[in-house]
Amino acid sequence: MAEQNVPIQRMTIIRTLLLFLAWFNQFLSMNGYSPLPFSDQELEVGVSMLVTFVVSIWTWWKNNDITKKARSRTEYLKGKGIM
Repeated sequence: MAEQNVPIQRMTIIRTLLLFLAWFNQFLSMNGYSPLPFSDQELEVGVSMLVTFVVSIWTWWKNNDITKKARSRTEYLKGKGIM
């Protein structure tokens, strides 16, 4: 099978950049620098809010057929007696 020239997906690049950013942040923290200009309490509240927001959106999206494709597949499965 011939190797195809498939471009790197955008999300792969974003995940890789975020990974490098996380490692750089960890390096700064280990060397005594505070890379984020927030207090510990502000950071904790912000992370908690972000996690709550992301999980809420993810749960809502996964439990509801939002896209046309999802709705049609649900109808197909119901027609086959699977759901």
